[in-house]
Amino acid sequence: MATPTLAQGSLKQGAGLSSQFGRKPGVLTMVIFFAVLGLGLLYTAFSLKQDMDELGTVVLTWTPFLLLGVALLIALGFEFVNGFHDTANAVATVIYTHSLPPNIAVVWSGVFNFLGVLFSSGAVAFGIIALLPVELILQVGSSAGYAMIFALLIAAILWNLGTWWLGLPASSSHTLIGSIIGVGVANALMHGRDGTSGVDWSQATKIGYSLLLSPLVGFTCAALLLLALRAFVKNRALYKAPEGNQPPPMWIRGLLILTCTGVSFAHGSNDGQKGMGLIMLILVGTLPMAYALNRAMPADQSVQFAAVAQVTQQALTKAAPLPAPADSRQTLSNYIRDKQATPELIPALAVMAGKIGDQVASYGSLSKVPAEATANVRNDMYLTSEAIRLMDKNKVGNFDADTQSKVQLFKQQIDNATRFIPLWVKVAVAIALGLGTMVGWKRIVVTVGEKIGKTHMTYAQGASAEVVAMLTIGAADMYGLPVSTTHVLSSGVAGSMTANGSGLQMRTLRNLAMAWVLTLPAAILLSGGLYWFFTQIF
Repeated sequence: MATPTLAQGSLKQGAGLSSQFGRKPGVLTMVIFFAVLGLGLLYTAFSLKQDMDELGTVVLTWTPFLLLGVALLIALGFEFVNGFHDTANAVATVIYTHSLPPNIAVVWSGVFNFLGVLFSSGAVAFGIIALLPVELILQVGSSAGYAMIFALLIAAILWNLGTWWLGLPASSSHTLIGSIIGVGVANALMHGRDGTSGVDWSQATKIGYSLLLSPLVGFTCAALLLLALRAFVKNRALYKAPEGNQPPPMWIRGLLILTCTGVSFAHGSNDGQKGMGLIMLILVGTLPMAYALNRAMPADQSVQFAAVAQVTQQALTKAAPLPAPADSRQTLSNYIRDKQATPELIPALAVMAGKIGDQVASYGSLSKVPAEATANVRNDMYLTSEAIRLMDKNKVGNFDADTQSKVQLFKQQIDNATRFIPLWVKVAVAIALGLGTMVGWKRIVVTVGEKIGKTHMTYAQGASAEVVAMLTIGAADMYGLPVSTTHVLSSGVAGSMTANGSGLQMRTLRNLAMAWVLTLPAAILLSGGLYWFFTQIF
């Protein structure tokens, strides 16, 4: 089949297809959309009220609840924008190979984004939180905490909307990481410290590597997969561009729909967690009595938790028989912020382990911790868990195998008590992300489908890019790494085009590279400036 000629930087065939995107949704579609949106908001409000009623919360002022409502709407708005910003990652290939009509494709993708969020592990959610400044996490219910949440989410939304308007498939993950770093740097500078001390750079570097390597993995693996298909699968139909609007052969169509489903599910399971982590931070700061501790933990498990804490204290005291510092909590906080271990660190950790064990034992279970003590208990647990994580990462302590196993078991118990996500949070984020995939998807779909390669996408190219994206994102989710679905998929399309000898549209690639380079500094400056502004207002 002859190579299609280009018209104004895009494909004639593709342009014909994109002209169909202008069709407006029907009345029934709009009714269903807003009905689901309304039900989601009502379910969120009902779940919040039910959780407060179960604890007998007495409302003295509505101000915290108004701030909570605004913060939740902004967080869900971020996930909504994330949805329509990243829809192209899943649906561009099935649309441009005519495997599914556009409207059906985006609804299908939305459903599996929804399911991906519901079945996510939560590891990515708490990995994102670990990037935030420790002093703001401990005081997330304060004015500075609200300023942090508003600044990083609004900055991420603004940059995502800007790149979407330009049709650039920039990374929502990249944007959010930049926003978090911006808040951390601004907070450090505002307190007279070096800006680099405001961020957990080891965690940021780990995430940065995943964001840097993901497009390289997408490009290389998609190219290799296409070459392997050409070598071992000789069906010529697989390597032809679609003719007219005819769907591909059934087995190819099934493969493309399967990979679209997998990418949608993986995107939901990875990207949805970012919003969940921030929502949990908002809830812990606003309603610590309900969300700071996992009150669903059984009483017998709480008893075991207290026993493990006491054993851990004894092991740490034996490992470092030195006097405890005057303020153990401050010692751990300084270590988490500065990453500088001192001789007082292990004795401080031993004191905190004993203190946590005594608190849990005295109350009998986490569900019986009084409201006024909940925030302090949770902060002690957070500091201890983060200190153990960093000590293990930096090989501080040189514990023997027995002590190390006790410390890690204790950390696991702490994480079970503090790192949990209620079902209604998952449902709210799933609805926001799922509905977002059905709105505003056309701009970036056209970029991925028409403006990366110089020829129309073949079935094999679409399948190669989607399979690599699905597996890469799924693996990142297992290891708790937030990767860019956008970078993996768009680079996978570019890799498949290169391996096929189709050629690349360098203008688009330059724009994509510029968006990739500018996203981090732009998000840092936006969020840092907004954080300073909001701290002046609050």
